[in-house]
Amino acid sequence: MSTPPVAKQVPFERVHHGDTVIDNYAWLADPKDPETIGYLEAENAYTSAMTAGLEDLRTAIFGEIKARTQETDLSVPVRKGVWWRYARTVEGQQYAIHCRRRVLDGETAPPLPEDGKPLDGEEVLLDGNELAAGAGFFSLGVLSVSPDQALLAYSTDFSGDERFTLRVKDLASGRTLPDEIPDTFYGCAWSLDGTALFYVTVDEAWRPYRVWRHLVGTPASADVLVFEEADERFWVGVGLSRSERYLYIRTASVLTSEWWLLDAATPTGDFAVVAPRRQGVEYDVEQAGDRLLILHNDGGAENFELATAPLPDAPGAGIPAPWTPLIPHRADTRLLGVDAFADYTVVYFRRDGLTGLRVLPAGGAGYDIAFPEPIYTVSPGANPEFAQATFRLGYNSMVTPGTVYDCDLATGSLTMLKQQPVLPAPDGGPFASADYEQHREWAVAPDGSRVPISLVCRTGTPRDGSAPCLLYGYGSYEHSIDPRFSISQLSLLDRGFVYAIAHVRGGGELGRSWYTHGKLLAKKNTFTDFVACARHMVSAGWTSADRLVARGGSAGGLLMGAVANLAPSAFAGIVAEVPFVDTLNTILDPSLPMTVTEWEEWGDPLHDPAVYAYMKSYAPYENVTADSYPAIFAITSLHDTRVSYHEPAKWTARLRAAARGGPFLLKTEMEAGHGGRSGRYDAWREEALVLAWIAETATARPAAD
Repeated sequence: MSTPPVAKQVPFERVHHGDTVIDNYAWLADPKDPETIGYLEAENAYTSAMTAGLEDLRTAIFGEIKARTQETDLSVPVRKGVWWRYARTVEGQQYAIHCRRRVLDGETAPPLPEDGKPLDGEEVLLDGNELAAGAGFFSLGVLSVSPDQALLAYSTDFSGDERFTLRVKDLASGRTLPDEIPDTFYGCAWSLDGTALFYVTVDEAWRPYRVWRHLVGTPASADVLVFEEADERFWVGVGLSRSERYLYIRTASVLTSEWWLLDAATPTGDFAVVAPRRQGVEYDVEQAGDRLLILHNDGGAENFELATAPLPDAPGAGIPAPWTPLIPHRADTRLLGVDAFADYTVVYFRRDGLTGLRVLPAGGAGYDIAFPEPIYTVSPGANPEFAQATFRLGYNSMVTPGTVYDCDLATGSLTMLKQQPVLPAPDGGPFASADYEQHREWAVAPDGSRVPISLVCRTGTPRDGSAPCLLYGYGSYEHSIDPRFSISQLSLLDRGFVYAIAHVRGGGELGRSWYTHGKLLAKKNTFTDFVACARHMVSAGWTSADRLVARGGSAGGLLMGAVANLAPSAFAGIVAEVPFVDTLNTILDPSLPMTVTEWEEWGDPLHDPAVYAYMKSYAPYENVTADSYPAIFAITSLHDTRVSYHEPAKWTARLRAAARGGPFLLKTEMEAGHGGRSGRYDAWREEALVLAWIAETATARPAAD
């Protein structure tokens, strides 16, 4: 099938703020219309035909990913009480097996056999392969063991729409109990005695807004509603503190948050608010002995400060501000999180575009954990016990595979427990970090802002513009795309590619202001930053425009659609995964999932004509022109709740009807959600297809002499 599908045009009138728009492809938003499914299937057939010539390369790349991955493997066990908890994978199986094993007498270090095989004495908590048998899609939403280690709460999704069925398993007998609760959201929390389980449900717009209490052994119809969030801007979550002393409810919008606490030993009691919400004030709470640690942005602390406050004397008493500062606000350091332990506090932060960890001993001087590389990513690991003397952390860089360390909190010394194995590729030698080099570059945006770029390539890659390049971007929600190691990216690097990440505004790489200057009525900075990064990569000799492919997903897919309109000649190709490209139409419709909660991120075009005009000026679907566009590969999922399949479907149809260039390809996963295919082998095959398309697109023209 070499002729692309042509979507029918059915005029639909949209009128807002005196502006009338005709949308010819609005009909594609109805997944129950047989013509919609027919169109998506026709697009899939066309994409299959257009990528058929990539099959050998796709097979080779899949083989490389598979060969480099240690398929039978074991995560570093995490200690909780008298148990080690871990997950393992088995060659040929799609999903992880979640396990535990009792701690042996005198055992202080986690057991980790090199062959990745089961530990002696292993108990299987949950085997994802057994649960997923016969299903086209499978995902776990909850996996939580009760504090007494007797029960397991788990939830499953078999369609990709992120609506889970919650169940309870008796770990002694291995029997799944009759308890079954449909249509739950992520997250749950056990009471201290394991008799009560708290969980979250969503409203019609897929907003998590209710917290329920379920008593084990009773029907779901008897569950008690303990919290309901009426403000449509707010999402709700529930959890249990590390000390297991408090259950908590956190409710938050993009700009404001509020916490509620309940003694975990009295699950039928009432939650008490920590501090009533105030618009624009965000805070997070960590219980530390007889006090709370509060990470907040009150009083102009844009990058947040860490404060302490006493626990409330009585239920419902609240914690009045001002709180006592522990780490004052710094303009150059964004505080991200805090973990409290019996004798130490560990603070997670970001400075100079890099992540870091600071240890604060009780009554002693603090120190930053040191790392040797100039570009890296470090983050807290699993540390479930309140009384522990070591801190589990994860580390990697663009040339160093993921590494798990335990930090001795008294000395700061690091013990490496495991590094991600990277096995030889077919017909290749062993992996060596020295064969690759990483760099930090800085592009200059149109307004003079310096935008960081992290990149990696094979050692000695030429700087004459001849190298193909993949440039990745995101730039929303203060979410940072940090420099990380990727086995799949080696398949590009070993084919001469440069892989780069544009740390554009809207992300959080350079602190809270980096985020605020890339949202709302400053959103276009995200797009112009990315174009500036693309042009810098060319001017610095790393690549050339006809060998440069851009890639982004979700809100990063909006970025891809925007730069395709803004600077189509800057790219040879664009990969847009689950792309948020029908931005304005989606944010105008409060009945859609997440729309109202998104107004503080993007603005409210439904009620504000200035926001409407601004969003209309950059929304990718609204701004397709007759210009010549690069090749575009859009990938979506039929059951995606976060970004509907119809956004890239409409965008592709309009590109075909109005633009020149291309080709424009659309691939819809018919049994998947926002994250794509769920099994690891299926995911590798899809990634191999994308990488093969990128490799061909970036090298379609011979390099300039």
